[in-house]
Amino acid sequence: MSSRDPSADTSDAAGVDVPLADPERTRAPSVSPYAGPAGGWGALHSVGRHVAHSRAPLKGVRSLLATNQPHGFDCPGCAWGDASADSSFAFCENGAKAVAWEVTAKRVTRDFFARHSVSELLTWDDYRLEDQGRLTEPMRYDATCDRYVPIGWDDAFALIAERLAALDGPNRALFYTSGRASNEAAYLYQLFVRLYGTNNFPDCSNMCHEASGVGMQASLGVSKGTVRLEDFEQADAIFVFGQNPGTNHPRMLGDLAHAAKRGAAIVTFNPLKERGLERFADPQDKREMLTGASQPISSRYFQPKMGGDMAAVRGIAKALFALEAAGRFTPDREFIAAYTQGLEAWRTAIDATSWESLEAQSGLTRANMEAAAEVYAGAERVIATWAMGITQHLHAVGSVREIVNLLLLGGHIGRPGAGACPVRGHSNVQGDRTMGIDERAPAWLIDALESRYGVPMPRQPGHNTVNALHALEAGQAEVFIALGGNFTRATPDSLRTEAAMRRTRLNVQISTKLNRSHLVIGEDALILPCLGRSEIDRQGPQALPQAISVEDSMSMVHGSAGRVEPASAHLRSEPAIVAGIAEATLARVLPSRGIDPGVVDWQAMIADYDRIRDEIAAVIPGFDDFNARLHRPRGFWLANAASERRFATLSGRAEFAAEPLPEAVLHQQLAARRDDGWLTLQSLRSHDQYNTTVYGYDDRYRGVKGQRRVLFVNPQDLARLGLADGEWVDLVGLDHQGSPRRAPAFRLVGYDIPTGCCAAYYPETNALVPLESAGADTGTPASKAVAVRLERSTRIA
Repeated sequence: MSSRDPSADTSDAAGVDVPLADPERTRAPSVSPYAGPAGGWGALHSVGRHVAHSRAPLKGVRSLLATNQPHGFDCPGCAWGDASADSSFAFCENGAKAVAWEVTAKRVTRDFFARHSVSELLTWDDYRLEDQGRLTEPMRYDATCDRYVPIGWDDAFALIAERLAALDGPNRALFYTSGRASNEAAYLYQLFVRLYGTNNFPDCSNMCHEASGVGMQASLGVSKGTVRLEDFEQADAIFVFGQNPGTNHPRMLGDLAHAAKRGAAIVTFNPLKERGLERFADPQDKREMLTGASQPISSRYFQPKMGGDMAAVRGIAKALFALEAAGRFTPDREFIAAYTQGLEAWRTAIDATSWESLEAQSGLTRANMEAAAEVYAGAERVIATWAMGITQHLHAVGSVREIVNLLLLGGHIGRPGAGACPVRGHSNVQGDRTMGIDERAPAWLIDALESRYGVPMPRQPGHNTVNALHALEAGQAEVFIALGGNFTRATPDSLRTEAAMRRTRLNVQISTKLNRSHLVIGEDALILPCLGRSEIDRQGPQALPQAISVEDSMSMVHGSAGRVEPASAHLRSEPAIVAGIAEATLARVLPSRGIDPGVVDWQAMIADYDRIRDEIAAVIPGFDDFNARLHRPRGFWLANAASERRFATLSGRAEFAAEPLPEAVLHQQLAARRDDGWLTLQSLRSHDQYNTTVYGYDDRYRGVKGQRRVLFVNPQDLARLGLADGEWVDLVGLDHQGSPRRAPAFRLVGYDIPTGCCAAYYPETNALVPLESAGADTGTPASKAVAVRLERSTRIA
């Protein structure tokens, strides 16, 4: 095991406050209300600041002008759909930060690792680690000096192959995938891992939108949304549940603003008041930029308590049935009779649910839910969108199905301007699942792979993210390979996660930048640096540029080709790295099973990615003529059966779900305790953040500057607990086997949030999320419902 002393770790995961370590920051931390709209000059100023901070401003500007453009590269940020490119810039503030972060002139070389030990780097915070710049060559951890040292690519592949071949069985290895990976890389990855012999695919979907797929599959027979971007131009009402597009997918604000401007009602359900859901100034609208004008977004804004959305939607339905009895609303009886079943059971469940219980669980008033129902009843075309405010709860599948019920009631599936729209996070998280990154592989996929390659594939379900951590804890897994991401910081229960990762015999991270997952080391570790989305990917004897593909939240598949020179001549593409690992490993393990390791010509596919896409077309439905269709403007749409009113459920019909409401969600459970010091915490992103990547210490729309350790609390709760805005507290969570969970030193900020609830940024609060607090049917950590109590901190301002 490593000779490094874990006690030297001073991260928040270890329970010690992180010192502020940003050499660029000069302003004193402050909190003050933000008066402006989302977007506007504030967004443009932020773009300029981040481009300048990259130390490559001209390269950054050229890269931004190629983002989401024909023959350019797909934004490495969110998965919101791309409109027709009719503007010189088709990116948002979020995307600009991601691109500037990638094209930075800063470099992490072998000299950097010679200067800094792993023990020292563990004391740095997330921003400072990634702000060092791009990784430049493969590195291996050397325990004797507690440093990373260079290793050649072939030697790295040979080491991985040796360790994988030496395991007692393939299920002792774990293969993580980030939503950043392209379709081509993901397809090769799942093919390699299944040829190796396991379905252990923990991935980012497990931690975010798993409930969307499970719930919609049960209700509609598809696990993806049913709308296209054009539907937002026709919707009469858009119901937005549990998401903050102003920070997480700002391009969505433009579509919401256009919908609101033409008269569509935007009805928002979100515990926090978020500026991006209130007002927006479009940076591409010359009039708004010149006059300082802005567009209102939400016509109705409701703030349910955390975990109360399912009750809120059921309350809307209860009000709709009352409107029907009064002759003021008519369900789409023709659609219901022809395409659905289960309505009466759902209505019986609604009738049996009292208004008192709906108000208590949702945190809304009956009048609130009735007002939302009035909007729904008056709309011919309704879209419902949601994100992780819905999916990161124990009862998330029930909430998703309740939202789908509401759409089915009005026939809002398979109709232009209407449908279900789960808004995914990272740019290709949906595409990775389409390509087969799935620990519960569907039978059709295994059948197709076996038919294509003539090799038996594993059918036993593998480990999802939470189960992978349990396997590491129990010593049932030894090798961990991550295709992108920052697994250690994305996962819950940070102390246990890091302890589990330190049990690995080999930890392999395929990355563009340094992060904490490179530093939480067991016996051995490799850093394999890869090309970024913006960089030219040359392959084959003639070094021909290659394109990759991604799938957005609207099931549009489109191409992406880098436009800038790689950060280092030693970088390899993700597909090439996967192929190198696969070729070296399978040459060792397949002959012992009587299988020719040449069953897949890995190098031929890497020489020309068209060959990878030919393989995808032969295995994955919907990708016929993949290479030809990829070159169309905006790519092509993957057909969605539910959008055509074909439902691949067991009954062949869309299913109304009659699931009971939870007996009591967390905020109700805590309110019932004699100790009234507990609050329900949800983790969220700051505005200078995307997933675990922290671009800076500001959260502009929430008025936070120069700091991240803040806790948003209702002023009434502060008064009730004898605390005041600006004080410092420690967050203490529920114990596990006698070990308290603690996140120290958070500054209290009075905020417009329901009583009994609070919010803070992740990954700083991940330590408080119990590994056991995950959906039984999804494995998704309940990061939006965490029990915490506040203790005064020893820290002073």
